[in-house]
Amino acid sequence: MLAVQHNAYLVPDALSTKALVNAAKRGVKIRIITLGKHIDTQLVRRASRSCWGDLLRADIQIAEYKPTMYHCKVLILDKLMVSVGSTNFDNRSFRLNGEANLNINDKTFALEQTQVFETDWSKSQTISYDQWMKRPMQENVIKKISIVLSSQL
Repeated sequence: MLAVQHNAYLVPDALSTKALVNAAKRGVKIRIITLGKHIDTQLVRRASRSCWGDLLRADIQIAEYKPTMYHCKVLILDKLMVSVGSTNFDNRSFRLNGEANLNINDKTFALEQTQVFETDWSKSQTISYDQWMKRPMQENVIKKISIVLSSQL
């Protein structure tokens, strides 16, 4: 099984992280593209990056989009189903915002979206667990702040 995700803001809570890690342990190959340096708020980027340790340890691949601001919200499963809409993979989108997604079960559309994902992946910088461990100290501080502000991120 393959799951690929374009995600503008990735600030998973403990339950979401556990779900992704468990899927990876079952053999689901998960790749996620998220925002890079071009972002409307560095606080969210740092909060997002601070949450990636368990995901990266579980061999979930995460890459930051390099060319420009990135605001896609697309999930592709097994090159068969696509979920696209306004939902970010974060607590705020799941619980507070009035978000909506459309799920499309169409192999042709899913293959087209997979090609778009692959093109975007080639324009992204993958982050390894070792790179993540060497992230700026500011991100560790931001993680502590983000716990307090988690409902707002």
